[in-house]
Amino acid sequence: MNVIDSHCHLHDSEFYPENREEAYRQSLEAGVTMICVGTDARSSAEAVEFARTHSNCYAVVGIHPHEAKDGNTAVIRQLVVDHRSHIVGIGEIGLDYFYDHSPHDVQQQALREQLSIAREFDLPVSFHIREAFGDFWPIYDDFSGIRGVMHSFTDSQENLEQGFKRGLYIGINGISTFTKESAQQALYRDVPLDKILLETDAPFLTPKPFRGKMNLPAYVVEVAASQASLKGVPLEDVLRTTTANARSLFRI
Repeated sequence: MNVIDSHCHLHDSEFYPENREEAYRQSLEAGVTMICVGTDARSSAEAVEFARTHSNCYAVVGIHPHEAKDGNTAVIRQLVVDHRSHIVGIGEIGLDYFYDHSPHDVQQQALREQLSIAREFDLPVSFHIREAFGDFWPIYDDFSGIRGVMHSFTDSQENLEQGFKRGLYIGINGISTFTKESAQQALYRDVPLDKILLETDAPFLTPKPFRGKMNLPAYVVEVAASQASLKGVPLEDVLRTTTANARSLFRI
């Protein structure tokens, strides 16, 4: 079985201070290729180092909107310059207005700067957008040719369609296995397989049947199984199509 976890934080010493290597081993044995996504300069550097020293791992580097007020996007650009062979994307970046960890204008500037890096190096983007699509779409549209994925998407059908119109993928994770919101359940059931990337966001959002435990990239298989059940298609079809999508987007 081969499957890509398109968004995890297994590399991050803050989240996996002791059991990281065991979690990696379990995920590797489950046939999972891992894309390790940074959220600030430290975790982005750790993602690069983890990808450099572990097989079946790739790095995505960036400054999360929560960290925008303290972030330095020049550091992200330098990571790409120094380690381009291990870096397959920019992220997770975007806008988050649900929390007030960084002012909106600062988030927007950090997003623009990092989209410039993505365009300069022809890298895809893992987007984090929460209650901010009204400001996000005009910024995105200023940067022609940017490809990417809307990570952990839980928003409206309208914004889903806006993303598809722009050629973006949707990241589906453990939320799809346990949400009780009917609109989300319908969205996860109906979204076409050729628009989906599977992800875990590990250590967060642990899927059924492992709720209450720390999430692992290995559990991306449960997300795939949930999609197969919701859509009434063979698990192999979900794995094959979503893996091809991730390989196409990240060019791995």
